Amino acid sequence: MSKMRVYQLAKELNIENKELINKLQDLNIKVNSHMSTIEEEDAALVIELITDENSSESSAGDNVTEMNCEEKKNLTNLNKNDSTELNSKSGVGSSKEKLKKESNSKTSKEDAQKKLDSQKKGSDTIEIGEKIIVKDFAEKLNKNPNEIIMKLIQKGVMAAINQEIDFDSAHDIAAEYEVELLKIEEKTATDDVADVIIEADNVKDLKPRPPVVTVMGHVDHGKTSLLDAIRKTKVTEREAGGITQHIGASEILIDKKRIVFLDTPGHEAFTAMRARGAKVTDIAILVVAADDGVMPQTLEAINHAKAAQVPIIVAINKIDKPGSNPDRVKQELADQGVLIEEYGGDVICVPVSALHGDNIDGLLEMILLVAEMEELKANPNRKATGIVVEAKLDKGRGAVATVLVQNGTLKIGDSVVIGNTCGRIRAMINDKGKNVKSAKPSTAIEITGLSDVPDAGDQMIAVDNDRIAREIVENRKNKIKEEQLKASQKISLDALYQQMQDGQLKELNIILKADVHGSVEAVKQSLNKLTNEKVAIKTIHGGVGAITETDVMLASASNAIIIGFNVRPTANATALAKKEDVDIRPYRIIYNAIEDIEAAMKGMLDPVYKEEELGKAEVRVVFKVPGSGMVAGCYVIEGKILRNAQIRLVRDGIVIHDGTIQSLKRFKDDVKEVATGYECGIGIENFNDIKENDIIEAYHMKELKQT
Repeated sequence: MSKMRVYQLAKELNIENKELINKLQDLNIKVNSHMSTIEEEDAALVIELITDENSSESSAGDNVTEMNCEEKKNLTNLNKNDSTELNSKSGVGSSKEKLKKESNSKTSKEDAQKKLDSQKKGSDTIEIGEKIIVKDFAEKLNKNPNEIIMKLIQKGVMAAINQEIDFDSAHDIAAEYEVELLKIEEKTATDDVADVIIEADNVKDLKPRPPVVTVMGHVDHGKTSLLDAIRKTKVTEREAGGITQHIGASEILIDKKRIVFLDTPGHEAFTAMRARGAKVTDIAILVVAADDGVMPQTLEAINHAKAAQVPIIVAINKIDKPGSNPDRVKQELADQGVLIEEYGGDVICVPVSALHGDNIDGLLEMILLVAEMEELKANPNRKATGIVVEAKLDKGRGAVATVLVQNGTLKIGDSVVIGNTCGRIRAMINDKGKNVKSAKPSTAIEITGLSDVPDAGDQMIAVDNDRIAREIVENRKNKIKEEQLKASQKISLDALYQQMQDGQLKELNIILKADVHGSVEAVKQSLNKLTNEKVAIKTIHGGVGAITETDVMLASASNAIIIGFNVRPTANATALAKKEDVDIRPYRIIYNAIEDIEAAMKGMLDPVYKEEELGKAEVRVVFKVPGSGMVAGCYVIEGKILRNAQIRLVRDGIVIHDGTIQSLKRFKDDVKEVATGYECGIGIENFNDIKENDIIEAYHMKELKQT
């Protein structure tokens, strides 16, 4: 049974504490002071007594109160001759029943209960955490926030209505209102969700979902071309050198049934990306060229698919090429433990030609058949979970992530946690470039609204609100901050071998920046393989976007070199790198980065040419010249632009194009060079995708003397 303190009851009845104590003692209710507690039933009795007295004769004052008490005491039948004292608690109980009957004519039981409920709301005990917002504290005390702020100011605490105050300050204020304040251990959002444990679904809630298909195989065996034949797109033409270097996702509709495709690159450097693709996939299509056979990366793809325990469909590609031998491919697959149905196994084999589109329909039929046998199901009526397929930083939209929803339904406005970042979904775009409001299981979408760029392969989980999401991420980040970096003598790639020989270098720290997270992971995986007994390769940081001053300072503090893949350093970062003597190595091709570090470790790095920057120009306006294509109206901001120099076009820190100058003009005149502070027109050979605010960097390769 709940209790309340005497002073609260006195405050509710608008009488003095001493007067109420006397009345309670007259009713044989034992109390010692205004802080004593009484039972709820006793409080109801006193409320009824005072209400009766006030309503019957408000002018009688204390005499009426004494008379009413005397009458009610006589009703106890315990001691009729003694009108000054009640001797037993049972008598009080008897008087309560009679008093309740008498009070029905004046104050109903419901009114008494309402008064009691109102009294309970102003409980004398308040529980708060280590801190509390002033507005919330005022609400708990049933006081005006301005009144609380004034009392805080009097105590030397300056706090606005939406600011937090600590427990000690709140305790002092509560004491003035005779309220007891208790400190409770606040349960964080991370404790509530145990770092987001995903609950299992009820079998009754599961519904069929589309299959997620991963295309695997060796480099140049036709994986992307096969997807092109299926999707009727030309993804290959947009990739550097015709090699897929970024993981992607797309959807197709066959006989009113959806199929989701993940395109994973085939080069050895992207082993980690292929492994991630296999883990999120339902069916793996192993593409093997009929004229090439089983290659090392083909074996890796088989191992990844087997480790993920997903069914394999073999697509023997390039059957139209001269010299193709599908039977040899089947035998080589059998030697690796992949037995096709023709050889008595359970692996489906489909010969196709991506170039001419031969037997593509047969391959899709087999995918739907295998998907039907697998009985793929998910629960669309729950909070969404999924995997980040790719992520990047977009100038206009901020952090953008391609997410494959695996379970539940993701909606605009949902709060999500993805690895070490969080956010609220602002927009969702499907593989066709259209905005959607929700995404069901086995749907690949691009989302915006994240606080930072997540890592490819991070798990996405929808949570109840932003507060929970932020606290989970904060907790994860605090664990990561444990790594301490030590400053020492600066290291460069050129001096690497000598320091290894001298025994000075035990660990080579690398900071890796790339245009997308998939490349970061792939390069990191390849570099880690170079570790030997003399030096350990350690990637201390990997990120997306241009090389910034922060990266240079981290490299300086941790004695690291910076490797940029498809990105460039900012002007401030370049200047700071020279000042801090930090080695920055930009690359366009992943193989070159790996070969350079491997050669340096073996003492073979002997560069003949070195890139020397000549100048930079900012594109102010773009206009079309008949017969010449697009021409950039530029302003030279640094150095000079030479007519015979090589140039690169940089957009938001990412290299868009690397080529040569087709034309360089001042007004209508052709010129050989343009210096800092002058305007000019620049035409780029075989390239017209120029936009305002792009940076054109001019450079040439300087030959170095060999020593």
